[in-house]
Amino acid sequence: MATKNPYQSYQANSVQTASPGELTLMLYNGCLKFIKLARKAIEEKNVEERNTNLVKAQKIIQELMVTLNMDYEVAKHMMTMYDYIYRRLVEANIKNDVAILDEVEGYVTEFRDTWKQVIQLNRQRQYAQGGQV
Repeated sequence: MATKNPYQSYQANSVQTASPGELTLMLYNGCLKFIKLARKAIEEKNVEERNTNLVKAQKIIQELMVTLNMDYEVAKHMMTMYDYIYRRLVEANIKNDVAILDEVEGYVTEFRDTWKQVIQLNRQRQYAQGGQV
């Protein structure tokens, strides 16, 4: 049996041991990665790569949508934003439009940065209470 690529092993382990908050952060980062790759593909006039990466970004947004707990008012607002982002990603793919990607990237970056702050504040709170991080 061949040994796995060490990087692939690390990636798989980091996903398997991540908290739900860290997994959400990984989704945001993945979405941003695919948006950037799609932008590059548009600039290079590579239709197949553009489509592949935008579909991946769309799937991440769909995953974020299904994980929302709709018992909270904030989740309803996030669902509206996720729906908007999803529709704009589809539109960017159809229209081959980098400006739409710039707009969507801004929203996803804001979500990611806010989520990162929430994780950090939660860790600080746990540490201050003497709990494990």
